[in-house]
Amino acid sequence: MFIVSRIKYTFWRKHALLILCATIIFAALVFVPGLGMEHGGAKRWIDLGVTTFQPGELLKFGLVVYLAAWLALFHKRIRSPYFGIVPLMIFFAIAAGLLLAQPDFGTFAIAAAAGAAMFITAGAAIRDIVLLSLIGLIAFAGMALFRPYFLERISTFLHPDDFQGSGYQIRQALIAVGSGGLLGRGFGQSVQKFNYLPEAHGDSIFAVAAEEFGLVGSTLLVLCYLLFALRGLWIGAHAPDMFGGLLAVGLITLITAQSFVNIASMLNLLPLTGVPLVFVSHGGTALLVAMAEVGIILNISRYRNV
Repeated sequence: MFIVSRIKYTFWRKHALLILCATIIFAALVFVPGLGMEHGGAKRWIDLGVTTFQPGELLKFGLVVYLAAWLALFHKRIRSPYFGIVPLMIFFAIAAGLLLAQPDFGTFAIAAAAGAAMFITAGAAIRDIVLLSLIGLIAFAGMALFRPYFLERISTFLHPDDFQGSGYQIRQALIAVGSGGLLGRGFGQSVQKFNYLPEAHGDSIFAVAAEEFGLVGSTLLVLCYLLFALRGLWIGAHAPDMFGGLLAVGLITLITAQSFVNIASMLNLLPLTGVPLVFVSHGGTALLVAMAEVGIILNISRYRNV
């Protein structure tokens, strides 16, 4: 984070196309036999021998950087379909093709949310926002119809009654959250994380935190994410130029949207997505990328217009 914060944010604009192309190539490598590693029915990792690497995290970053550069360059013509919604849909199609094939709907949804936030911030026309929403709903319905794993997750979300089957993880997560009470069991005293709650160190870490620190601790964690989001948006609003503002909005949306999607899924407010809780879940790639994104936001803040 410190190193990236010392790199002037305009560096990312100059190399936006190269960054996008590199992250697309990395994301495609998961489908190469011998490189791609499958876990839990999803092929989202590259096996480097001594460690694993999740290129989908980099793809989100690459899309946000390039979209910020594109929208900043053509923001005066953003209401034209040829410079606004059409390129945006092309970017989304690239992300969808690579991420949904893994499959990784959660990462794609977060990247799409960041892109939509940047598009609206750049001054998109109301008709384009409505059209984008309709396309999103159609795509969601199509996923539910033609992707069995996606339909199963929605079904589990709506009817989490199979406690020993598809509803096991959310059932154990809710038990952990409820067991925490007001003040929690105490640091390191979680019971659910021992052989009960799947992915206790990863996707389900919020449930463990709620069990150990209770309603008070988990509420404070949520408030920290809210304050982080508000500060990031403030930096974006006071950025020295359009690119800096859009980049800050896109990166802060990536971080906070992913965090709230994770928290909501642990509370059964959204279907399980498999995305980690930013800054908290175990995961090298996600943490490194998130810290780099914070470094960029800090650098934009250094040049802000007060």
